[in-house]
Amino acid sequence: MKNPMLEAASLLLEKLLLISNFRLFSLGALGEDKARSRFYEISSFLRGDVLEVPRTNFTHYGIYLGDNRVAHLMPDILLALTKDEGRTRQVVSNKRLILGVIGKVASVRVDTVEDFAYGADILVNHLDKSLRKKALLNEEVALRAEAQLGFTPYSLLWNNCEHFVTNCRYGTRLSPQADQFCEVVKIIIRSQRSVFLSALLGLAFVICMGLASYTILPAIFIPFILWMAG
Repeated sequence: MKNPMLEAASLLLEKLLLISNFRLFSLGALGEDKARSRFYEISSFLRGDVLEVPRTNFTHYGIYLGDNRVAHLMPDILLALTKDEGRTRQVVSNKRLILGVIGKVASVRVDTVEDFAYGADILVNHLDKSLRKKALLNEEVALRAEAQLGFTPYSLLWNNCEHFVTNCRYGTRLSPQADQFCEVVKIIIRSQRSVFLSALLGLAFVICMGLASYTILPAIFIPFILWMAG
């Protein structure tokens, strides 16, 4: 049986991560047509390579399959709204992606290198040095990626594009980006300022909303939990 407290904490962390990285899905001044008009030297990519696309506040990952094809995990709200494969095969726009993150619907899909990059620079990054993991052979990495094509639930913390590529390359699901965010949240929680601030907010909430169980209990327990966690 799932722990309701853990589920609530996980949901809160995911929402915080989404809010803190809301700009990460934006291309800034680039329009969609301009974003996919860049030229990429695909001859430098090998089948099974991990491709890295830097964004504003995060990095998107995919597995190169050869022949100008990249497998990557992408949130897409259309997957929950229609079964028309013609529509869902279209390049995922920023709005579809953001709504897909909120709706937790995604798929491991294959796009061209240009559509995968969406106007950003591409780096070949095997993550081997940073993760210090033994990588599988490139062909096995590509085969593992191809075997996972199709619909998948999405989670910023537990099942994102980085989990997908690390599972393909190392056989284990890892996301240093999500782990780093969780560490930042831990630091905030451990700060005594967070306890003091939460107590002030709880007091203000009680004053504004009046004395009731739904105002008093959060005002007491949230600072208490932060105090104990610190």
